[in-house]
Amino acid sequence: MSPLDKMWLSFYAMGFMFVSMGLIYFSRHKLKNRLLKFLFALVAYALLLFCFLAMIYLVFSGPSGGA
Repeated sequence: MSPLDKMWLSFYAMGFMFVSMGLIYFSRHKLKNRLLKFLFALVAYALLLFCFLAMIYLVFSGPSGGA
């Protein structure tokens, strides 16, 4: 994976973390329907899992080896 691709992956992961924070907030405090609460929380935790795995990959794949 090129260094530019790693940069974009890290941006996507940070954006997904922000989105999952909002989804968890809505599912816990704003929604009353149990099915929607479950779906919002499920999507949020799936995004967090993706972010976790992406960050683990980015940290352990090492430096990009530039100049």
